[in-house]
Amino acid sequence: MAREKLSKVNWLTICLFSFMGGVAWNVENMYFNTFMYNSVYANTSQAVQAGVMAPTTAISRMVALSAIAAVLTTFLMGTLSDKLRNRKTFIAVGYIIWGIITAMFGFITKENVAALFHLSDNVKILATTVWAVIIMDIIMTIMGSMSNDAAFNAWVTDITTPKVRPLLETVLTVITFLSAGVVMGVGSFAQSGAVSYVNFFIIVGVVVSICGIAGLFLIKEPEVRVQKTADSSGYWADLFYGFRISSIKENARLYLTFLCIGFTTIAFQVFFPYLLVYLQYVIIPENGGKEMISTSVIITAAIVAVLLLAGVIVLIKLSKRNKSLCIICAAILSCIGLFVVSTSTDIHILLIGIAPAVLGYLILTIQFNASIKDFIPKGKAGLFQGVRMIFVVMIPMVVGPYLGDLACRNSNITYQNEFGISTVVPSKSMFLYAAIVSVFVFIPLFFLIKKGFSVEKSEEAD
Repeated sequence: MAREKLSKVNWLTICLFSFMGGVAWNVENMYFNTFMYNSVYANTSQAVQAGVMAPTTAISRMVALSAIAAVLTTFLMGTLSDKLRNRKTFIAVGYIIWGIITAMFGFITKENVAALFHLSDNVKILATTVWAVIIMDIIMTIMGSMSNDAAFNAWVTDITTPKVRPLLETVLTVITFLSAGVVMGVGSFAQSGAVSYVNFFIIVGVVVSICGIAGLFLIKEPEVRVQKTADSSGYWADLFYGFRISSIKENARLYLTFLCIGFTTIAFQVFFPYLLVYLQYVIIPENGGKEMISTSVIITAAIVAVLLLAGVIVLIKLSKRNKSLCIICAAILSCIGLFVVSTSTDIHILLIGIAPAVLGYLILTIQFNASIKDFIPKGKAGLFQGVRMIFVVMIPMVVGPYLGDLACRNSNITYQNEFGISTVVPSKSMFLYAAIVSVFVFIPLFFLIKKGFSVEKSEEAD
């Protein structure tokens, strides 16, 4: 049964699992991509690459296929966890296996693949290695989606009420960015070659598995009053509950919110899978390489950080008085920031543009995720996690990276390594594509604002 206030144990559990889930997802979404560039495609000739696929295309396919796997898993496991009323096992065991698979990832090399399958042709070796990475990514995604997207998100919805969710989503979003920062900091050693990818993935995997073991003792199953309906008593009936016309009509605000967060996330996914590669091969070389960090860059970054923090505080306070105006401001800031970043590769412009882009995305994520939890019918949190994943993961991670890959290949910006091999790298045009996509959020947002964000008083307390 949801309480007005979360217990200290629940806060600890939420923070721990959201942080470690964020670490695992960010390793997959950010460093599997650099792993593909820096390890799998390393020292391969242009002729060999032409016989397989461009690295940006490989990343796009990996992201898209893992997104589809994530949605299917969330549908099946989210509904099953509703039926069994057992989130704990799905979360804890899922995290343990999730970590084990992550630890195994670094052992996928062209040398190991060639030895395992007795291959000698370089094209076949690269193609097999690329698909080995993609398949392992899919398996890892299945475990992550079962434990985090399906069970953990449903558990958090079960134990919270509309009053605590804005604060909760703020904390979760901050933790998401914190976990991304930690991963970028630690992962930069692997990206630069200071630490091997094998050690990097093993360390992350072990920590994620330890988190799962802790969950066996920390997670408590809540008592939830389920709204019984005659047509949703069976597993297969419940599996397709969210696709029924009647369900969509009854939960119109929920589906409008899905559309809003869908467009927001598509825009983000246009550039996010290629971001670290863009920084490594475009931004850093064009801004002086190792001498990039100058006094002006430090001052600009400091000002941006202060403005970003101030903006978050102002918009969160505004959301308490006028949630609609807060969301509109955030959406406008996101569009403007992405457009600014698309105009130049100068580090100062990047920092200036990234502030409103991140601020907008941060606030939109907080508000839309809180609204999704508010609008989900009581006792059906698991049923709707799969539908949520279609809009938050599958569509964005199929459409977004495809648009990013299209932008990169159309720009035809290449990087020539020390072996004289040219490879297509991300370009600033991907941010322009993202800015254009972000404009579309205003369409469902218009109708959502007309319907309002308020919830019934009966929903405030359980």
